Amino acid sequence: MQLMDQLGIAFGLATLAGLNLYLTVLVAGLALRCHWIELVGPYEHIAVLGNPWVLGVAFALFAIEFFADKVPWVDSAWDAVHTLIRPIGAIFLALTVMGDLDPVLMVIAALCAGSAALATHSTKASARLVLNASPEPISNSVASAAEDGLVLGGLGLMAAAPAVALVVFVVMVIVCIVLTRWLWKKVAGLRRKRSASSESRL
Repeated sequence: MQLMDQLGIAFGLATLAGLNLYLTVLVAGLALRCHWIELVGPYEHIAVLGNPWVLGVAFALFAIEFFADKVPWVDSAWDAVHTLIRPIGAIFLALTVMGDLDPVLMVIAALCAGSAALATHSTKASARLVLNASPEPISNSVASAAEDGLVLGGLGLMAAAPAVALVVFVVMVIVCIVLTRWLWKKVAGLRRKRSASSESRL
């Protein structure tokens, strides 16, 4: 059960990092810094998230993302920049949680963590492209708040029941993969419609 809990935390942090890396690190670090969560055994590796420097950088970057994430098209540009940053951050988080691993297991853990983050990031980025094509700018703020809520809820679930969280996050990643495929079809359709509209004006 301890291994399942450890996997749940590692995979959970990686999955949530794909939505908002900086909020994930900030809240997890604050929970550790304020001793809301007591670390024992294998979890002692993630105490680094409570380091003041880590918290400071995470807060500064989250503050920037908080505003960028609510402005149409700026959010998509921000997502584009983070297509590599979020999965890489997720890999570091997962490997930190797992601690000292056999090199083979380390590679497998890195691949799983990066893929999970890329799946949630892709869904987030695709959904924003669809929302940016809509005329209501308020939808971006609603989506941003919902994503942050998912991160906070996911972290709460991990703290309460890591093994259950593992199952939930695996399902979440599968849903994200399916949803991203549908969203990209939606984006392609909107682009075709916009292109046809431009040609008709000419």
